[in-house]
This record gives sequence, C-alpha cells and structure tokens, in this order.
Amino acid sequence: MEWYVRVMRKYAVFEGRARRKEFWIFALANFVIGILLSIIGTITSTGDSLRDLYNLAVLIPNLAVGVRRLHDIGRSGWWLLLALVPIIGAVVLIVFWCIDSEGDNRYGPNPKYAE
Repeated sequence: MEWYVRVMRKYAVFEGRARRKEFWIFALANFVIGILLSIIGTITSTGDSLRDLYNLAVLIPNLAVGVRRLHDIGRSGWWLLLALVPIIGAVVLIVFWCIDSEGDNRYGPNPKYAE
C-alpha cells in the first residue's frame, strides 16, 4: 500500500525515477481496484461507470509513473508513445518496464539505493 500512496503523492510528477517495485505494485493495485469496482458495478447495476471514473482519476498518475519508470532505465518519457502502436508497442513497453534500474543517469540518482 505504501508504494501505491507514494505514486499518488507524486500525482503529476514526470521528473525523476521510479523503481520497478513502485511501478508494478501501482499497476497491480490499479488492476485489483478495477476488478473490485467492476464487481461492485455489476452488483449495483451501475455497469462499469465506477471503474471508468476510477481509471479517469488515475490516468495522470499512471502516465507519470510510466514516464518515471522509463527514466529509471535511461529512456526518455516520449517512449511511452509506443503504447499507440498496436500490440508491438505494448510488448516493448512491458519489456522496458521489466528492465532493472541503471546506475545514476541524467534523470537522477538510482532510487534503489536512495532509500
């Protein structure tokens, strides 16, 4: 939960770096919350509107943590635009997001050792 809150505190911070753990725990939490909201929407007959509102609320933090994760491996945040390329773009981004942090780079010191 700490990692989820950490990302939400940096709501629209696109500078700096994000560790793999920070990125993937945030992604997992969003996935679980999305499933729970879909279940609640089905039970209450509101459809997926709750999930859609949540996804809209975390759109900026998702983009920000994705950019910071790319910074952690020494890539520009513009690489996030690969998501617009069907299938191949998503696969390449997932591979990038799985790569381990590099040492200190132009985006700042390695966050793995800064804590």
